[in-house]
Amino acid sequence: MSHELLHRWAHDLQQWGIPDHILQQAPQSPWIHPVERFTAKGDLMVNTPSRLRALEAIERTAEPSVLDVGCGGGRAAFGLTPPATSVVGVDHQQVMLDVFSAAAAERHVDVTTFLGDWPDVAESTPVCDVVVCHHVVFNVQQIAPFLEALDAHARRRVVIEMPTRHPLSNMADLWLHFWGLERPSGPTADDLLAIVRSLGYDAHLETFETAPAPESVEPLDVEHMRIRLCLTPDRDPEVEQVLRARPPQVRHLATIWWDVRH
Repeated sequence: MSHELLHRWAHDLQQWGIPDHILQQAPQSPWIHPVERFTAKGDLMVNTPSRLRALEAIERTAEPSVLDVGCGGGRAAFGLTPPATSVVGVDHQQVMLDVFSAAAAERHVDVTTFLGDWPDVAESTPVCDVVVCHHVVFNVQQIAPFLEALDAHARRRVVIEMPTRHPLSNMADLWLHFWGLERPSGPTADDLLAIVRSLGYDAHLETFETAPAPESVEPLDVEHMRIRLCLTPDRDPEVEQVLRARPPQVRHLATIWWDVRH
């Protein structure tokens, strides 16, 4: 294990904090995770590297199981059902687990959920054939125990999906416009890969892109972005104007995966 890599990861994530003078002006917390953005709707069977690597690990397994850490509404897990016949969801928001359970019921999939942060709830969480963890790791400063608990709960493979750069990087131009605030450049998916390998796991990284989102800007888009930017509701017209003027946003993503050895 490289303590230098771990220290740099934690330090770089700390730099993404919002300065106090901006937070103090915010009418509500900018750290929002709207449930409607995390539901298991649309085409979940798109063959991204994340889905394909997870499928490889369970396609020859009888009644395979999936553990989804930071599951949200379950987009990662339900992209694997079938062939998976049971799913386990871990999330720190009960409302997300409720959506996850409802999606499992709609698909006639066995479901178990655990409320709490990972790896705090790892001891009570069962081992599954494959562990998936999508768009969570940039929220984790103490990353080594997080990764070790993922590995300990997979019989076959761990699959992590993340942006190649911090997810708030796509708001850098907006922070500069509204607050004159420069945003950091790290950490990156390559940094996480180095950490995973330093822990002794034979990890692989694959990158891919998603198509730009539709160019339309809905009132909900404006509201959510305004909240994240710590702005007051009277700034909505300006936020909408800036969003409409932005070019289409392509998402650059990475899949980091490894087979377990225990």
